[in-house]
Amino acid sequence: MSRTRRNTRTVRIGDIAIGGGAPIVVQSMTNTDTADARATAEQICDLARAGSELVRITVNTAEAAAQVAHIRDELARKDCAVPLVGDFHFNGHRLLSQYPECAEALAKYRINPGNVGKGSKRDEQFATMIEMACKYEKPVRIGVNWGSLDQELLARLMDENGASAQPEPADAVMREALVVSALESAAQAHQWGLPADRVVLSCKVSGVQDLISVYRELAARCDYPLHLGLTEAGMGSKGIVASTAALSVLLQEGIGDTIRISLTPEPGGDRTREVLVAQEILQTMGLRSFAPMVISCPGCGRTTSTYFQELAANIQAYLRSQMPLWRERFPGVEGMHVAVMGCVVNGPGESKHSNIGISLPGSGERPVAPVFVDGEKTVTLKGETIALDFQKIVDEYVRSHYGAGAAKTVHAIPNKAVL
Repeated sequence: MSRTRRNTRTVRIGDIAIGGGAPIVVQSMTNTDTADARATAEQICDLARAGSELVRITVNTAEAAAQVAHIRDELARKDCAVPLVGDFHFNGHRLLSQYPECAEALAKYRINPGNVGKGSKRDEQFATMIEMACKYEKPVRIGVNWGSLDQELLARLMDENGASAQPEPADAVMREALVVSALESAAQAHQWGLPADRVVLSCKVSGVQDLISVYRELAARCDYPLHLGLTEAGMGSKGIVASTAALSVLLQEGIGDTIRISLTPEPGGDRTREVLVAQEILQTMGLRSFAPMVISCPGCGRTTSTYFQELAANIQAYLRSQMPLWRERFPGVEGMHVAVMGCVVNGPGESKHSNIGISLPGSGERPVAPVFVDGEKTVTLKGETIALDFQKIVDEYVRSHYGAGAAKTVHAIPNKAVL
């Protein structure tokens, strides 16, 4: 597809490369009390299994800082090697200094310039955190957020704007303050010894158009890797739509090296949902592949039963559940496309365009469903076992087309360009 990645430095976080042309990295964050090491380790493992390649944890108290090394040890026992990012606000300088095991166990620090201190204490406390990053050779994300923007910086820029012959609107000054905060903080970090190849920047806001404007400006003025995310995106479909709208524009322009979808979880909801949304944004844009993609029609008056909906849902759930095993045994399977279509209008044609497709007959028709493999009709499934039979065909396709026993070729989607 026509997308050119912006040239950035490469920052390494453990075995993961960020920026410099590396694949865009999916990130998430726990919402457990970090002082509860067992619950936090369990949620980190859940997020990592779902596909989060970096996991951020809150380090806000002495009790939390004291547990970070234990969490890292517990993850090692669970064979979960995901890098941990420590999220620090207000007292990070003390926690990193007083708990060296915490400072060592984390793979990266996240520092918010607006929350490191006020007045004369700001530089001193920020410098302490950077010194700890230098001591333990850790990268840092300098993460500016408009909900906690440095008020002294904002006041300075507002005063300068007010004295200008052609003052900008207040919201434009705030966006500029976000960018300046990130860049000036990075420059300070360099002065205190942090190398440029250990810095990632972010400037998070909750408005779609504001986010696009801020990141375009930030990308134009630096070559640091950038972390993308619409902060406080919201719940459910609102949060998903807003995040997708903002991040897709920036990603298409080559801006962004890591992403997080900051969804408010439903009460008792699964935290891993934000990971799946991030993956689906990247995969539907053709930027990365994480699991076989299921293509299915929306249904209409020809598909009044729920049969094809259930089949599509079950196949999608099955493919994702198999990915932890398939990822190791069948490399490349994440690029497979599977079509589950509800009736004969577009069913056969769309099925031919996928690696594997099934065209169900629609409501009131005979239970007969042709299956297409790499564009060719191979079998017609009938009767009450269509769903199970189709799953077996999918399994056989994976075994025969991917992994060590398969031909070393790229499996293109028939009649479509490979993304």
